[in-house]
Amino acid sequence: MSSLSRELVFLILQFLDEEKFKETVHKLEQESGFYFNMKYFEDEVHNGNWDEVEKYLSGFTKVDDNRYSMKIFFEIRKQKYLEALDKHDRSKAVDILVKDLKVFATFNEELFKEITQLLTLENFRENEQLSKYGDTKSARAIMLVELKKLIEANPLFRDKLQFPNLKNSRLRTLINQSDKNLIFHVNFSLNWQHQLCKNPRPNPDIKTLFVDHSCGQPNGARAPSPANNPLLGALPKAGGFPPLGAHGPFQPTPAAVPAPLAGWMSNASAVSHPAVSGGAGIGLGASSIPVAALKHPRTPPSNPSVDYPSGDSDHVAKRTRPMGLSDEVASHGPAFNAPDDLPKTVARSLNQGSSPMSMDFHPAQQTLLLVGTNVGDIGLWEVGSRERLVLRNFKVWDLSACSMPLQAALVKDPAVSVNRVIWSPDGNLFGVAYSRHIVQIYSYHGGEDVRQHLEIDAHVGGVNDLAFSTPNKQLCVITCGDDKTIKVWDAGTGAKQYTFEGHEAPVYSVCPHYKENIQFIFSTALDGKIKAWLYDNLGSRVDYEAPGRWCTTMAYSADGTRLFSCGTSKDGESYIVEWNESEGAVKKHYQGFRKRSLGVVQFDTMKNRYLAAGDEFVIKFWDMDNVQLLTSIEADGGLPASPRIRFNKDGTLLAVSANDNVIKVLANTDGTRLLRTFENLSYDTSRTSEATKPAINPISAAAAAAAAAAATSSTAGLTDRGGASVGGISGMNGDARSLGDVKPRITEESNDKSKIWKLTEINEPAQCRSLRLPENLRVTKISRLIYTNSGNAILALASNAIHLLWKWQRSDRNSTGKATAGVAPQLWQPSSGILMTNDVTDTNPEESVSCFALSKNDSYVMSASGGKISLFNMMTFKTMTTFMPPPPAATFLAFHPQDNNIIAIGMDDSTIQIYNVRVDEVKSKLKGHSKRITGLAFSHVLNVLVSSGADAQICVWSSDGWEKQKTRLLQVPAGRPATAQSDTRVQFHQDQIHFLVVHETQLAIYETTKLECVKQWLPREPSAPISHATFSCDSQLVYASFLDATVCVFTAANLRLRCRINPSAYLPANVSVPNVHPLVIAAHPQEPNQFAIGLSDGGVHVFEPVESEGKWGVPPPAENGSASSVPASTPSVGGASGSEQAQQR
Repeated sequence: MSSLSRELVFLILQFLDEEKFKETVHKLEQESGFYFNMKYFEDEVHNGNWDEVEKYLSGFTKVDDNRYSMKIFFEIRKQKYLEALDKHDRSKAVDILVKDLKVFATFNEELFKEITQLLTLENFRENEQLSKYGDTKSARAIMLVELKKLIEANPLFRDKLQFPNLKNSRLRTLINQSDKNLIFHVNFSLNWQHQLCKNPRPNPDIKTLFVDHSCGQPNGARAPSPANNPLLGALPKAGGFPPLGAHGPFQPTPAAVPAPLAGWMSNASAVSHPAVSGGAGIGLGASSIPVAALKHPRTPPSNPSVDYPSGDSDHVAKRTRPMGLSDEVASHGPAFNAPDDLPKTVARSLNQGSSPMSMDFHPAQQTLLLVGTNVGDIGLWEVGSRERLVLRNFKVWDLSACSMPLQAALVKDPAVSVNRVIWSPDGNLFGVAYSRHIVQIYSYHGGEDVRQHLEIDAHVGGVNDLAFSTPNKQLCVITCGDDKTIKVWDAGTGAKQYTFEGHEAPVYSVCPHYKENIQFIFSTALDGKIKAWLYDNLGSRVDYEAPGRWCTTMAYSADGTRLFSCGTSKDGESYIVEWNESEGAVKKHYQGFRKRSLGVVQFDTMKNRYLAAGDEFVIKFWDMDNVQLLTSIEADGGLPASPRIRFNKDGTLLAVSANDNVIKVLANTDGTRLLRTFENLSYDTSRTSEATKPAINPISAAAAAAAAAAATSSTAGLTDRGGASVGGISGMNGDARSLGDVKPRITEESNDKSKIWKLTEINEPAQCRSLRLPENLRVTKISRLIYTNSGNAILALASNAIHLLWKWQRSDRNSTGKATAGVAPQLWQPSSGILMTNDVTDTNPEESVSCFALSKNDSYVMSASGGKISLFNMMTFKTMTTFMPPPPAATFLAFHPQDNNIIAIGMDDSTIQIYNVRVDEVKSKLKGHSKRITGLAFSHVLNVLVSSGADAQICVWSSDGWEKQKTRLLQVPAGRPATAQSDTRVQFHQDQIHFLVVHETQLAIYETTKLECVKQWLPREPSAPISHATFSCDSQLVYASFLDATVCVFTAANLRLRCRINPSAYLPANVSVPNVHPLVIAAHPQEPNQFAIGLSDGGVHVFEPVESEGKWGVPPPAENGSASSVPASTPSVGGASGSEQAQQR
């Protein structure tokens, strides 16, 4: 329906309301779906008219439209069901259950079962979650508050909650201006108003019925979009999404469309709305609703996407060569004196060898210039020393992985041009977009060290533009192409995250940006259309035409506050304009282009002051605040008709493409001074200087750095581990695993004391079953590791904030489908290709502490990597919500064993926060440690929480009132001081009374009620420190890993060593030990003899004893003849007695 027809409906609604046709008003509201009358909806809910409530809602949404809609309908039907139960009308309750509520069983079968069980109760308030249910009136009022929040958050209601501000009797006014039928009345009235205009224009563009028409000023500017049009209503406030109820925590809070984009987005809606899965979003109990506030606007330090592609292509309409060049030199008018801060002096001339098509300066090393050419070459220049560091010719890295259309195209015509080169914001990666299908991403490690990172067969036809962006603080690559699409890819893995469709012509350029905490992408196509996209699948928010209606590029000023575009029409008319973002209208037209440009004009922005474009064989400059041409610079001549240009970040250097494959670098005074610092330095000296040494790419090189740090000394290695990766194991997240499925252990044979006991040493791969899990994601080191409670998968959290999930499937070789070292699992991802990636801070995620906890039903994982805590759906990998932004940052997470909505969160400020997810509230803040929290464990038998910290202190807290009961410092042996940041971890024994303490200097068993150490094992000096340890699922064994890459198996009853796995049994011979070593260890939840380790090189290994043995070694002789499964009461330091060789490492 057109906008005028839509407005006519509003006029009719106003008329009917004024005439008191209330029933007809609400009928038209529902049938048109244009205006949701919240007052009417509230009245019907208060009155309990449930059929009318659902009927009215049906005009705007259906139950399965999105998770907000599902929650709305669920709450209404749940209330109707509870009211029937409250009246003891069982037959009606059963009818509601079967007809209305059963639809939700598909999404959460357990919840539906729980709802059904309410029928068996005399009073449903006997259910703990419904114990606070009051009377019907108050329950409806509480529910209505929640429903209003849901409706405001629902994107389907985005522009339907506010009635436009109209003059009284507006429709009657229009009718009175004529005497015909309604439509004729309106048309005649508007034409009559047009005749009364002071400056009537032909073919008037009448945009609204709400106000009288008048022709705008003839200045060529676009009329304002309905940003402030009351028809669209006020932008909804960011409202919190309600909690799950009994079975899991909150859904994400939707973000409102930023005000600067509101004018562009005629169909704007909230950012991202993943579908409900696994019961997410619906719960049995009542809940309160948090409201999240948007952060203050942020702008990036520089615009990463302002040098736009212009490489030659077989699509002539897309990439024009200079047309009809004459020998006549263009005559330029007298130029103003160029300001001193403009780079106008030719300081360098570099010969690339082929024609430059795109250039980009490194964001940090501002004399480092990346170049892409018309034959597919890539060059990397140190402009200061005039040295070309890298020259790469075009080559497909893996032709077999390319699509058949690409292979066929390359066979037919192997010529390939570079359309775009660009650095990532941190300078660790750079991307190359080619005129044939492909995007290649390289990692840069300084000097000449450029490595292949990703090759993506991105588009059918040419890839016309490329940009980097960081939605949700995850680095992504954005591409557009001849196939009329825009695509978003994970920069670490190459996984496709979004495909945006809607353009009707090849997409020419992309410009990602963010404002007011909202990430978006502008795109332009060859038909002149401008569209804007949020990172969701809800379509474009913008459909406007750029001046010139052909090749257009967009760019922001460096501070991100001003938006510009530059374009050339098919007739050669060029434009640079500034846009009014709040209205989607042209704000300024910059003057100074010739009538017919001889190519597609390229432009760039210099900081927050100047614009520059290559045109008429010169570089033209404008002050952003003045539409008149500021000056033109010929750069000593020899420029093409439309030279490519690119500023460095500070605007002190300007790279310009010239004839004969030359690149001229222009400099201002500061730029000249910068270049001179490199002029007499060789490449080696300049590259190894610490001041200019580039940051090591965390995606591909951090493992080597971490390993090198670890190799310097045992202490240094542990410091690195403690600072970057607090190990996580299955039993240390507060989950009490069910032991019903734990396999019975093989009965330990009685030790014949007449025989000499010998430690089992495993040195060869054949002596155990080990499997390195498949990996195709580039991660550096494993920070956390856990088996799922079902035992059929392993979840890891890498130090770069990415989660990895390996799943075993049932097969002939694995009939149970459980994790095993005998069959390789699949590194699993949902069909969407998204990754579970934690929010990270601006600091290096490698330096952050990682932590996670898995819900008992394996449905959700709560995780953090130095940033906000994220809640992920384990089936879809979607981020359900984030909360608790740092500081302080979370360092350990543990679910309460009886209530999944209660979480203990250890912080890096030494506090422990008891957080209730259901009500989005910190219930208690526990203070007792002096350094960050490194371990938490609940005992459901003793109703206590045990905490440990980097201060080597252990505290016991009551989980009833959260008061501190006991505290004790760990007994660190004399002469073995712990490092400043060494971790202390805790895990409860199966008996829930004793717990294991893991520290780099020792393993210990403590009794909780007295907080006394009853067993202790100390590594023999100078053994490597302990990196991690865990109980087996039946608490009969302790698996411990060490920084020298050995893994030891202990008998838990006495902490006596029984088996040692040396690195030669599982690491290749060419791997340097201890550069690669285990950081974390996890035990299978049902198989006592299976465990897994996560390594510092990003690998994960699963271990099992050989089938002929069935167990890890033979237990050493029991002390005093006792082999109790509960730790003995007498402290014993391992290695002090008995088999000296066996017990000392």
